[in-house]
Amino acid sequence: MAPPAGRIRPGRYLGFFVLIVVVLYALVFFTGGGKPTPKLGIDLQGGTRVTLSARTPDGSAPSRESLNQARQIIETRVNGIGVSGTEVVLDGDNIVITVPGEQGDQAKKLGQTAQLGFRKVIDAQAVTTPPVAPPPGQADDPAAIQQAKATRQAADLVTGTGDSLAAGPNASAALTAFTCSTQDPLRGNDDPNLPLLTCDQTGTEKYLLGPVFLKGTEIDNAVSSSPAQNKPQWTVDLTFKSEGRQVWADFTTANIGQRAAFVLDTQVVSAPTIQSAILDGNTQISGNFTQAQTKDLADVLKYGSLPLSFTSSDATTVSATLGLASLEAGLIAGGIGLALVFVYCLVYYRLLGVLTVVSLALSGLIVYAVLVLLGRWINFTLDLAGVAGFIIAIGVTADSFVVFFERLKDEIREGGRSFRSAVPRGWVRARRTILASDAVMFLASAVLYAIAVGDVQGFAFTLGMSTVLDLIVVFLVTHPLVALASKSKFLSQPKLTGLGGVQTLAAERRSARKVPAGAGAKES
Repeated sequence: MAPPAGRIRPGRYLGFFVLIVVVLYALVFFTGGGKPTPKLGIDLQGGTRVTLSARTPDGSAPSRESLNQARQIIETRVNGIGVSGTEVVLDGDNIVITVPGEQGDQAKKLGQTAQLGFRKVIDAQAVTTPPVAPPPGQADDPAAIQQAKATRQAADLVTGTGDSLAAGPNASAALTAFTCSTQDPLRGNDDPNLPLLTCDQTGTEKYLLGPVFLKGTEIDNAVSSSPAQNKPQWTVDLTFKSEGRQVWADFTTANIGQRAAFVLDTQVVSAPTIQSAILDGNTQISGNFTQAQTKDLADVLKYGSLPLSFTSSDATTVSATLGLASLEAGLIAGGIGLALVFVYCLVYYRLLGVLTVVSLALSGLIVYAVLVLLGRWINFTLDLAGVAGFIIAIGVTADSFVVFFERLKDEIREGGRSFRSAVPRGWVRARRTILASDAVMFLASAVLYAIAVGDVQGFAFTLGMSTVLDLIVVFLVTHPLVALASKSKFLSQPKLTGLGGVQTLAAERRSARKVPAGAGAKES
């Protein structure tokens, strides 16, 4: 038979809570392989800052629209490849990427332009001289970019249109004279409507290519694929959108035996020979790739091409000294606040105050495990704003205890009940208030998280998470412990519970309501 409303079997609730704690810490210590500590944000552990400087083909200032679009794409890449705790902000014509820990190299990769185009190979030659480096600064010089365009994209290098493209009268001489550069001034600034002289990424072969016949924006998905039977190398597997699939099918059907170049930022990634028509759009980019290279290439293709070309500065180290000082100050403030809550609860509620301290300690136990696991599973990083959210959550949790305890006093004061009989009735009334209060707090946190950015999101996330964990602790720990205390003759003594004054007041009210004998008789 189920117990009456408000009455529970405390052992079951406490046992379930213990099971949750055991499972969480089993996951913390026996899965993931990482340290059993939360991941920290850049303000707490330091990190790396990379500045990406935008450049345009004509040397003019980039538009604000293009910069915002580039920032959004980089943020999408951040979310897609799991670079945790990263901030992407605009600073004038620059995009500043800040990452915690030792992820500077990964931050640089986020700024790859990844402008992929598919071009027909008109002619190709092996490179007989090693790639040369341009003079310092030439790669960023608008004049050098224009000169490279004039040299490498002359229209008379190729004759014909469509599928009838062929080498022009100056093609062979131009290709022979062309020298590969280790720092291409044209990178990310080529004109897709003109032919292109370029090299592969290893600098071993140079190409004369026709105009882009299919843009990388038509790629629907890109994934890294491991070596397999009849495929000894790592590859990137592409699938196209409907329009791109048709263009690719038409090109491969008309150019069997010819080569198609996959060109990433003016460099040939792969130039395979078309063996047969590819009608379903499933295509592989192959080359001398490592596993890491195929993953990087698949990621930048999957999450979009940037509308601008960027040059990245050297990564600079960001110190965590200021953040650690702020954290220390915040923890001191939180510790003082927590101590004051403990003192108030112990003085005002006595035994119930002890249960409050125990509940808050167990709440902290769960919060720590959840932070570690979230760091592993979704790359959540704890920063100063998140710490502030947890400090405020202490008040939210303590408020739930106060609501419950005050309801107990109301039942004893107004209903004349004992501590034991007041617990189930007081819990039923307090439960509604606690649920409503936490629901409002969680909704506010969710809205703040949805409309905010950066540190404010971290604050909202931790506050919302703490609100949910507060309900777990109140329902599975605080209420069962109070119920157990109410059933103990020793623990339910008024001098221990702090309810003696309320019980005395209730007794006085009962006495005052009683009518004395003979009070209604008239004198004779």
